[in-house]
Amino acid sequence: MKEFCRKWAKRIATKQMALIAIITLTATLIGMWAARFEGLKILGALIIALLIGMVVQFPIRAWYTKDDPQRAAGVKDAAGLIANKFLRFGIILLGFKLNLELLFTTGAKCLPLAALVVTVTVFVTYWICRWMGVDPLMAILVSCGTGICGAAAVMGVSGSIKVSPKRESEKENDEVTAIAIVAIMGTIFALLEIAILPLLNLTQPQEGFIAGGSLHEIAHAVAAGEGLNRPVPAGQVDAATMANIMKLSRVLMLVFVSIIVAIWWDKRHSEVTEVGGKRKVAFPWFMLGFIATAAIGTLFLQTVPASAGFINALGGNVAKIFLGMAMASLGINVNFKAIAKTGVKPLIASFIASIILVLICWGLAVLFF
Repeated sequence: MKEFCRKWAKRIATKQMALIAIITLTATLIGMWAARFEGLKILGALIIALLIGMVVQFPIRAWYTKDDPQRAAGVKDAAGLIANKFLRFGIILLGFKLNLELLFTTGAKCLPLAALVVTVTVFVTYWICRWMGVDPLMAILVSCGTGICGAAAVMGVSGSIKVSPKRESEKENDEVTAIAIVAIMGTIFALLEIAILPLLNLTQPQEGFIAGGSLHEIAHAVAAGEGLNRPVPAGQVDAATMANIMKLSRVLMLVFVSIIVAIWWDKRHSEVTEVGGKRKVAFPWFMLGFIATAAIGTLFLQTVPASAGFINALGGNVAKIFLGMAMASLGINVNFKAIAKTGVKPLIASFIASIILVLICWGLAVLFF
């Protein structure tokens, strides 16, 4: 235990860790502030933090790590550690945002439909990616980001995948590429849906279902739901509420998909061996934390209504700070050449899959709402 604590203390208590922590926290706070403005709201705080991290890496390399391999290694390790650990903790806190009572009552119809939408989208996107020659790792990250909930899904599923040490850098680049792809697709389709859906003579619940069921980031679904919102008759759910319910139903699917991907990857693609030649599945234990916080948050909202502000803050701004710092850290370590080299085909695949996803959600909205 002493050795373990000494090892981690030595890794954490460094100038590079302090520097990256300050930079990523600043990037996150800027992202949260900027996301309040109408033009940037559709991107969301996490994507803005990622973009800031990608930009900040240039002055870091030019002024701090230039001609100093030790500093460069320290920055890379610090950014990697924050991206890995803060991401998992942020997803656990995100569970507080899931009101299970709402999902299992008002959103009861949405849960099986979300399971269907996520399953079909992940399979279709992965098939298109592989048909186009995309690497399996990139293909599954883009598929889950497109089908479930954008950046959080990419990082959550990535945590279920074990790769050999020599592929860790490649995995990080694939994560950033996949996040960038789903951010771009989600933004494009959010704007298209806000413009086109009101022209199709749909009801507010139908429009909200399509937005929540087809858009990638939570920020995209929220922005589109608000953009589509109109007054509704008494007793009918408006577009913003339905978009949130359907989107959170898809977020819940992340738990099951992460576990399935962990088992599937171990069977089909794992390169990691343990002592004695046995492989160990990278089970996403943090997803159990996600379910636990969702249950705790729901229980407190029911039994202690006064705790609503605290619970919402944990699942909202506090979770966003940890997730934003993880995203900014990813941006600091990103390899732009790798993105340019590997990103075009999965971008096209995600675009095609996003069209299919909208059509599926439109059909389900007409049938069930």
